[in-house]
Amino acid sequence: MATALLAVVLGLAACDSRNISELEEGVATEADVRARFGQPENIWDAPGGRVFEYNRQPAGQKNYMITIGADGKMSALRQVLTPENFAKVKPGLMMEDLRKLLGKPAKVTPYALKRETEWEWRWVQPPNSPMVFTATLNDDQRVVRSGSSPDRGTEAP
Repeated sequence: MATALLAVVLGLAACDSRNISELEEGVATEADVRARFGQPENIWDAPGGRVFEYNRQPAGQKNYMITIGADGKMSALRQVLTPENFAKVKPGLMMEDLRKLLGKPAKVTPYALKRETEWEWRWVQPPNSPMVFTATLNDDQRVVRSGSSPDRGTEAP
C-alpha cells in the first residue's frame, strides 16, 4: 500500500513538473491549462480574471493556483503551500479567504466540544522536510491560530 501511494505521489509530481514547463505565462490559454491539468477543483473570481485551483492534497504536498486573465491567457501559475503564504494566515482570517489562499486542505477535523475545526495541508519545507500546516477555525469560521509541524505521517516508523 505504501509503495503504491509513493508511486502515485511521484507520478503526480512528475506530471505537474512537465505540465508546468509546457505552460508559458502570457502565452498559454485557458484551454492549454485545462488540457494539461484537467478540471479545476474550484474557480475563484479575481480582479481582471479568474483563478483555477488545482489541489494535490492529501496524497501530494502542493496546491496550484493558476490565474487566467480577462483575455483568456494564463497570467500566473503559483504553488501556494509556501512559508510566505502561511505567514498571511492570521487570527480573524475568514474561512473563504483561507481557502482561496491555500486551496482545499488535505484533512478537516471537527472538534465539537471545543467548537473548533482544524484544517491541515501537507507541504515541503525547503530543502526537503515534510511538514503539516494547521489552521484552527472557530464557530464563526475565522482562524483562531495556525502553525506548522513535522509531518509524522510521512516518516518511517
